[in-house]
Amino acid sequence: MKLRVGFGYDVHQLLAGRELWLGGVKIESPFGALGHSDADVLLHAICDAILGAAGLRDIGFHFPDTDPVYKGADSKLLLKRVMELITEKGWKVENMDSTLCLENPKINPYVPAMKQTISSILNIDQDAVSIKATTNEQMGFVGRQEGLTAYATVLLIGV
Repeated sequence: MKLRVGFGYDVHQLLAGRELWLGGVKIESPFGALGHSDADVLLHAICDAILGAAGLRDIGFHFPDTDPVYKGADSKLLLKRVMELITEKGWKVENMDSTLCLENPKINPYVPAMKQTISSILNIDQDAVSIKATTNEQMGFVGRQEGLTAYATVLLIGV
């Protein structure tokens, strides 16, 4: 059995008046992430983890921020395309573990919807999707609420 592990990381600046999308779910917040697409740091980190495990470079290679096609793009569609790419290469996702790092808002109420959205796209059970959250204890750019980060790890299995 062929196994591969991938790790992904993403970061976006936070600005007042923008929408905040995390894990494919719109989060109620007075500020949102700045980016070329919808700036969903969690889905971007998952994309990078999957692409990395499959040896397919990174999200910026496949969806460059210089391409107007991806301006305001729904990151769920990017993740779906990543899944198509790895399926073509003979891989499937076994499980995904992630951590969001932000001071506010608290995301616990949104985790079930995020898990449902992500598991559907990855074609895995919801219990194979882990979403954790932490603060940065008011330190650094995350602590000052200037930005947020996400980390993701995936296990791929050759099919």
